[in-house]
Amino acid sequence: MNLHHLAVEVPQERLDSYLAQKLEEISRSQIQKLIQQGFVQINESVCTEKKTLLKVGDRLILEVPEVQPLDLQPQSIPLEILYEDEHLLVINKPVGLVVHPAPGHSDLTLVNALLAHCPNLSGINGVQRPGIVHRLDKDTSGAIVVAKTDQAHQSLQAQIQAKTAKREYLGIVNGAPKTLSGTVNAPIGRHKSDRKKMAVVENGRSAITHWEVQERLGNYSLVKFDLETGRTHQIRVHAAYMGHAIAGDPIYSRAISQLKGQALHAWRLSFTHPISGELIVAIANPPEAFTKFLTQLRKFS
Repeated sequence: MNLHHLAVEVPQERLDSYLAQKLEEISRSQIQKLIQQGFVQINESVCTEKKTLLKVGDRLILEVPEVQPLDLQPQSIPLEILYEDEHLLVINKPVGLVVHPAPGHSDLTLVNALLAHCPNLSGINGVQRPGIVHRLDKDTSGAIVVAKTDQAHQSLQAQIQAKTAKREYLGIVNGAPKTLSGTVNAPIGRHKSDRKKMAVVENGRSAITHWEVQERLGNYSLVKFDLETGRTHQIRVHAAYMGHAIAGDPIYSRAISQLKGQALHAWRLSFTHPISGELIVAIANPPEAFTKFLTQLRKFS
């Protein structure tokens, strides 16, 4: 257990901002998690609100718990690796593979496969999600980056938050948008009546998706989506909000489709390497079901 003691010298500054400035070895996102989990005290009282404004003379204690040993089992699951070095790797995740353990999916996840491939993953994201910088839905395929070290994890997470890492998706949507490109800027939160779904809601978190039609295919369209934010089910919710839901989406599309799953694929991922500064661009080929469906649509359009 590591304890950090600080005395506030600057008034009216947010708690998370102040700690991030004073403790450069800990990322702001990690500090925010520690605040939410009750590991920060102000004047010997636990504070769980990251936006708390500090006063001169406030005494802060930040407790950083030791990384717990993993209780997950490595499992030999084939991985399509697009890029790998001693700091990180990029994988083309297949449809149906859950990224990390969750209720109902205690094993056979990407994390289990990663532990078999490279046992020493970054521990920043907790016991159940080692190395996971961002996630993809179970039935969304494509490029996902995984951190092997804490330094790489902090850098990659910061790039995603700063929107310098670019995530581009290909999706086959129902219908044909009236324009060739556009932006959906609509906040996303839990659906009011169905807690398993997300929806565009007035008090939701900011969500921005840029889109561009690549091909018009009769009753469908091939669309490229660029994420500016990364909310749960963001593209699927925004596509449905546009009136052009992702084909085969079992939750957000009402149209009948011959696809067993949603036609959404994380096609291209680009970011700056945390150590070398090199631009890394990973392109993931879509799965066979996606390309077969696209080929059929091209024949009849």
